[in-house]
Amino acid sequence: MKIKFCGAATGVTGSCHMISSGDQKILLDCGQFQGGKAQDALNAEPFPFDPAEIQCVVLSHAHIDHCGRLPLLVKRGFRGDIYCTDATADLLEIMLKDSGYIHEKEAQWQNRKNERAGKPPVDPLYTFNDAADTLKYIHPVMYDELVEINPAMRIVFNDAGHILGSAITELWVEEDEKVSKIVFSGDLGVMDRPILRNPTIIKKADYLIMETTYGNRVHPPNITDVHKLIDIVLKTTRRGGTVVIPSFAVGRTQELIYEFNKYVEEGGEYSKELGAVKVYVDSPMATSATEAFRKNAQVFDEETREYIMKGDDPLAFPSLEFTKSTDDSRRLNMDRSPKVIISASGMCEAGRIRHHLKHNLWDPRSTVVFVGYQAEGTLGRNLIEGLKDVTLFGERIHVNAEICDLEGFSGHADKEGLLHWLEGFQQRPRQIFLVHGESQSKADFAEEIKEKLGYDATVVSDVSEFQLESATLLSREQVLRDAMDDETFDSIKSRISEIHDDLETILYNTSLRIGDNKIDPEKLAAINNAVIELEKSTVRLGASVAEPVDADDA
Repeated sequence: MKIKFCGAATGVTGSCHMISSGDQKILLDCGQFQGGKAQDALNAEPFPFDPAEIQCVVLSHAHIDHCGRLPLLVKRGFRGDIYCTDATADLLEIMLKDSGYIHEKEAQWQNRKNERAGKPPVDPLYTFNDAADTLKYIHPVMYDELVEINPAMRIVFNDAGHILGSAITELWVEEDEKVSKIVFSGDLGVMDRPILRNPTIIKKADYLIMETTYGNRVHPPNITDVHKLIDIVLKTTRRGGTVVIPSFAVGRTQELIYEFNKYVEEGGEYSKELGAVKVYVDSPMATSATEAFRKNAQVFDEETREYIMKGDDPLAFPSLEFTKSTDDSRRLNMDRSPKVIISASGMCEAGRIRHHLKHNLWDPRSTVVFVGYQAEGTLGRNLIEGLKDVTLFGERIHVNAEICDLEGFSGHADKEGLLHWLEGFQQRPRQIFLVHGESQSKADFAEEIKEKLGYDATVVSDVSEFQLESATLLSREQVLRDAMDDETFDSIKSRISEIHDDLETILYNTSLRIGDNKIDPEKLAAINNAVIELEKSTVRLGASVAEPVDADDA
């Protein structure tokens, strides 16, 4: 069995890892590279594998750096299933179509320049129609559902708590009559954050592929940055400025809406003043994504579900407005009254946010607030690091606006969160591969887990392939036990035993008996086989156990 790291190996974007065993080849994620022209150029390069040979893609979540090259994969020959959670499937339709539209528009803009310069035209990486075509390969499944993706591999998705639908993947691979378990963290979320549940603790793995976005940094408490954000909004609007928040359309935007709503609803000291400030979400994708959040309230955390049960919409408040058209977006910059504008993209590399930066970066009354990770080479990262002059749409802009970075809103676990999650393993992984982090972050986290946990880790630093050791034989029962907590497993086993007893009782008290009150051995064998099949079909892990079987049901 081999693991080939094809993306997120030298940075935090382009997540893509190939698992191969015999003639079986699958991908974990197929994301887009982001972070300036050099990273963008990587997207057009050939994949380091034949897309037509990939049997399926197992997708961790719907952020573009994890899913953004799926249409390109299909365009180049892939025809397998794309497995993801049902909430991720809802988001993919929004994310991929929007991405295809952006690639088309960028190619049109570049071709106008090329035509004037006498250069040949360029093709978009993929189009809106390519993205739409990709959706027919989506295969949504539920959290905790055991799914056979090919004769040698099975998966279970666990909640990662990063964005709606995000998943930690458990993958069992059978090779030479032995089963190895690979765990792919995807992007891990932050404990005790609004809306989403905490990342699931995994107990066992033979091999672990783990993200390290914040492997050497610790976030301030979320509540601290919530208070800072409220202070920034009030201070900026009091002086007549606009607060511009570059935000990822999925995840951070909904959390910001939630926090504004909560502060106004709970009647904080300045709740009336904040409630009078207009807050605009200027991103069609964020608007659609917010609707997808409402549709998937079943995966919200307990606090958010309580809000809903009380009749409150946690993703709405009176002064919130979602813009609908580009004309609406332009009017926001023509209107110089104080307000808050939340717009994508989160790293300021594309989208409407660049227009809002052009109209506000020069204004000393305004503030730009970053609430998510800014990759190396992006405009967002450069602004945080103190860039004083930027060029937007051919115009040089001098930065006079206040620049703030609130890491407490990050959707990624920090160093302490990553360590906490890793400590949950009861069985030490044979190998740990660190990906999805900048070089220093990965190296520092490798040292941290060596010192704190005694684990050796491989820092993945380029496109590379590793041959894995053979693992010990695991029975089906061990595979199922790994995939759930002990209480759930024991409960399911207990109910199966009770069902078996009920069936035997039925046999002894019906006409299925033969002479001398003995059970017909053929019928007993048939019942036993039925019970075995029942056990095998218990794939909805973590669900409530079946009701007892009575004589009428039998």
